[in-house]
Amino acid sequence: MTDPATAPASGPTVGVVVMAYGTPSHPDQIEPYYTHIRRGRPPSPEQLADLTRRYDALGGSSTLAARTADQVAAVAEELERLAPGRFVVRLGQKHAAPFIEDAVADLAALGVPHVVGLVLAPHYSGASVGEYQARAAEAAAAAGIGHTPVLRWHDEPAYREFLASAVADALGELPRKTKVVFTAHSLPERVLEGDPYPDELWASAEAVAQAAGLDRWAGWSMAWQSAGATPEPWRGPDILEVIRDLAATGRARAILVCPQGFVADHLEVAYDLDIEAARVAAEVGLTFARTRTLNDDPTVMAALARRVLAAADQPR
Repeated sequence: MTDPATAPASGPTVGVVVMAYGTPSHPDQIEPYYTHIRRGRPPSPEQLADLTRRYDALGGSSTLAARTADQVAAVAEELERLAPGRFVVRLGQKHAAPFIEDAVADLAALGVPHVVGLVLAPHYSGASVGEYQARAAEAAAAAGIGHTPVLRWHDEPAYREFLASAVADALGELPRKTKVVFTAHSLPERVLEGDPYPDELWASAEAVAQAAGLDRWAGWSMAWQSAGATPEPWRGPDILEVIRDLAATGRARAILVCPQGFVADHLEVAYDLDIEAARVAAEVGLTFARTRTLNDDPTVMAALARRVLAAADQPR
């Protein structure tokens, strides 16, 4: 008997929406992108100038669009290998075209009866992954097709093994007295009340630290980064504050940042860490380094494809 998970079909029977934050691909897209993030409110000239300055430091735009395209292609290729002809994959973004709703509509037009939603973020928060999946589910319902979410993958062994290897490799180039700090994007305190995001980040950091043989407190800790410019409190401590405090203790010669909450080289990594955090570390006399990011690592992308396959096989 042929396994239905691998049997060829006359056409795709499952759509996959791989969801990402989105980024301006060119400098002239920065203002509309920022306006979309602000829910239709244009940024002030000062806010726009600040964001433009950050992109200018990276050559005018982020590499995120290319990195995301590579990730989507890698997941699609592995799904085709696992189940030829069964899946059709589309990119759907939160703040830039193609939007999540565009991707679902495109898949529905192809005649698939069901879509699986995969967000390129390992840890679940209602304010991030939850919002992506809600938009995908709403678009699917409007199109009259089903939707199954992959809600989290911070516990994926391939992902944790990648981070542990990245930490170990980076530490090999640093002094013995190096503190490893795991970071993720900060969120407002009000949205973290009862939210699993902090606990999931702690769980993955602890597992990676154990795999890399790091001592608790002396060897590693957690911090937050890239908080929004709003008056409400955001979760801390911020990585810049941690760097200054670490230098003040005199107990470390270097800091290694592992941006576990991010899956690609983009603004929050290439600017907030590689430029801004590195500058603060230099000012306080610490050697600074960060681990490599996931990007389209084939082992992890294959693991994500298997999670999509498992979601597609769930009873509906």
